Amino acid sequence: MSQENILIIGAGGQIGVELTAALRKIYGDAHVVASDLKDEPHPLLKDKGPYEKIDAMKKRQIVEVIKKYGITQIYHLAAILSATGEMRPNWAWGINMNSVLLLLEIAREKKLKKIYWPSSIAVFGPTTPKQNTPQKTIIEPTTVYGISKYAGEQWCQYYFDKYKIDVRSIRYPGLISYKSHPGGGTTDYAVDIYYKALADKKYTCFLAEDTYLPMLYMPDAIRGTIELMEASADKLSTRMGYNLSGMSFSPKEITASIQKHIPDFTIDYAPDFRQAIANSWPQSIDDAVAQKDWNWKAAYDLDKMTDDMLKNLKK
Repeated sequence: MSQENILIIGAGGQIGVELTAALRKIYGDAHVVASDLKDEPHPLLKDKGPYEKIDAMKKRQIVEVIKKYGITQIYHLAAILSATGEMRPNWAWGINMNSVLLLLEIAREKKLKKIYWPSSIAVFGPTTPKQNTPQKTIIEPTTVYGISKYAGEQWCQYYFDKYKIDVRSIRYPGLISYKSHPGGGTTDYAVDIYYKALADKKYTCFLAEDTYLPMLYMPDAIRGTIELMEASADKLSTRMGYNLSGMSFSPKEITASIQKHIPDFTIDYAPDFRQAIANSWPQSIDDAVAQKDWNWKAAYDLDKMTDDMLKNLKK
């Protein structure tokens, strides 16, 4: 197997930190270049491998790093998430849309082997079937994040069809991790609640108690991403985002799961503008196509995740 040299754009984010570490275990520290807008890498990545300061909107910077390290694959994770994007829609659209188009063009010009670009369940809207949302369905997003992700999926499929760019994508549900803090998403309550449970024994939730959303524990998300990228190209039936499912729960249910470990933990509810975003999204996801194409299967359910989250956060 020829040596892969991988660039991760947005390595300081919630997915990026753990994906960088996982890829370095597989390919070796020197062959996975972390990059972000900050001068220094994320603390968990410090002194663990090469780091470059890159703006995802600056073609020259990206091309220089490709040359310097002989990059063969890029994971482009930089994006403005749902809740943040609604505060500044034009800015979010500009970054989310232009950066993926720039990357696809660079992949074409530099003949890169593979590209990874994440999509999201935010592509779905209020007209999408709420339960077991299928891979192919009505897609009418109502947030700038969702609109940009769906447009990006279309561009990925276009560049595959027209230029044979090997681009791959997953529609992530809410992601839960103890290693890195969330970055302005609507599903972020499900991360924050664990921190508050341990620190304060109480939490105020910005979603109503019976709001069901699809979620995925970060170890599953990282494993799924790498499995998709390592799958044989001829097995893949889409170059748009694959549906990926782990579990589906409400704030009330995650509270009950935490109370098994911290009986005096309490929650109250103060739904804000994020409630409308959550109401527009599916409550559960059908990932049968990912299962069929590359044998995807989640390992964690709610209680197994709660147990692991609290054990690690206590450390």
